Amino acid sequence: MEESILLSVKALLGADADYDVFDQDIVIFINSTIATLTQLGIGPSDGFEITGEEETWEDFLGEDMRRINSVKTYIFMKVRLAFDPPASSYVLSAYEDSCKEFEWRLNVAVDPGTYK
Repeated sequence: MEESILLSVKALLGADADYDVFDQDIVIFINSTIATLTQLGIGPSDGFEITGEEETWEDFLGEDMRRINSVKTYIFMKVRLAFDPPASSYVLSAYEDSCKEFEWRLNVAVDPGTYK
């Protein structure tokens, strides 16, 4: 069974799948993060966006499913920072640092250059 991007991000955020009041906000934040990933070389080179529950991780990553856990974690963290940022400055800083590290690692994974 293919997993919905929206539903899995909502689950990570702690939101019930049936509660759709904030879906449009979450979709916007997911699409912004996907745009960043596209610039880093993850996903289709011509871009990708979700409109609701229909789009899956496989739709986005295609045959590159070996990066799914890093991509899911990165998208969750970026959406969390935009949608429901942690109140603690220490936790906020940890999320921001983790996002930067995920960006670097994903970029190196698709373009290893001299880092191999």
